[in-house]
Amino acid sequence: MRGLALGLTTGFGSQLRRMRGNPDWFLALFTAPLLTVVFLAIFQAGGRDDLAPYGVLAPALIALWGMALQTAGELISRERDNGSLELLVAAPASFGTVLTGRILAVTTVSLLAFVESWLVGMLMTGVPIAVEHPLVFTVTILCTAIAMAGTATVMASVFVLARSARTFQNALSYPFFLLGGVAVPVDLLPQWLHPPARLVFLSWSSDLLRDALTAGPVSAPALRIGVVLALGAAGFLLGSFLLDRILRRVRTTGSLAHA
Repeated sequence: MRGLALGLTTGFGSQLRRMRGNPDWFLALFTAPLLTVVFLAIFQAGGRDDLAPYGVLAPALIALWGMALQTAGELISRERDNGSLELLVAAPASFGTVLTGRILAVTTVSLLAFVESWLVGMLMTGVPIAVEHPLVFTVTILCTAIAMAGTATVMASVFVLARSARTFQNALSYPFFLLGGVAVPVDLLPQWLHPPARLVFLSWSSDLLRDALTAGPVSAPALRIGVVLALGAAGFLLGSFLLDRILRRVRTTGSLAHA
């Protein structure tokens, strides 16, 4: 347990230091306010000011996913390009634990997108976007960040095998935005998409966050938060398993640098 905590904190601190002075890591935070303007402008032009909370929430979730996905791919790609991936894998600390800590660092920073989107929403609508259930909203955001890190761990393990992680990064964004109900609730999607969508933690998170922004009681918040955490935990376990198997394979074949 002590080794796990040490690996996580080491990875967390290391990633924060690497991010200083490098704006590439914060690209999603630059685009989140712009996307908020686009969504809100569309809703206002259509006379649907009641959808303003949707326009604020969607860009923040997109930024959260984008930074996690970028991290999962860029960590592997950059270390491989620098020739340091082999050293990290050979280090005494678990590579998977350090990697998870680094992903958690970026995911934590990406939560600033919620603040950005809320401020832009207030400027465009003239009034603050009300959070009717602040406790549910806050807990859901934190659990979503944890689940996001778990999903990114799975992707990072797959990226170890890929010659170019960026190819997968570009392909994985929009399908998850759709299945995650980021801009359009899952209930409005075709019926045949509902089962796969409910396997994506974002679909539970986005629905719960939207409910927390609107008046009226939130149905079964504890159960829905539990599902988000369960799917996130499944991601961590699957990512750890895949990373262990993949690292064994590349050590045997000697193909870690260009798997």
